Amino acid sequence: MLAADHAGARLGIVVTQAAQGAAVAQLVVTEHMTNGIGVAQGGFVFALADQAFACAANSVAQRVATADASISFVAPAHPGDELEAVATVSYSDQKRVVVDVVVRSEDRVVALFKGTARRFRGPGAHNGSTRRNVSAM
Repeated sequence: MLAADHAGARLGIVVTQAAQGAAVAQLVVTEHMTNGIGVAQGGFVFALADQAFACAANSVAQRVATADASISFVAPAHPGDELEAVATVSYSDQKRVVVDVVVRSEDRVVALFKGTARRFRGPGAHNGSTRRNVSAM
């Protein structure tokens, strides 16, 4: 999965561990990642947590994709901060995987992320649902 992932690498995210329902990803906050008040824009923190989430989920289930995710920003991250996202699978069954992620800068918690992944059937797969053309209504 990581070999084909260009987004994480482009953002500077490095995955250091991904196996047996756990993953660790790291990102150094740079000046170009800051918003108007000088702290890391939340999308970068979310992307880091999401990368760790995806690696943990895919370590226990083949071909899963994000169904939902939420994040709580607990403390700001600043340029130069070395962020680490630690992801742990908290639930898994035949259809879904739930993962909790904690993003830290040293001992300080920056964000808490929770995501659910569902099995992905791939391009062109039919899931049995019927689509309606709402514009014709």
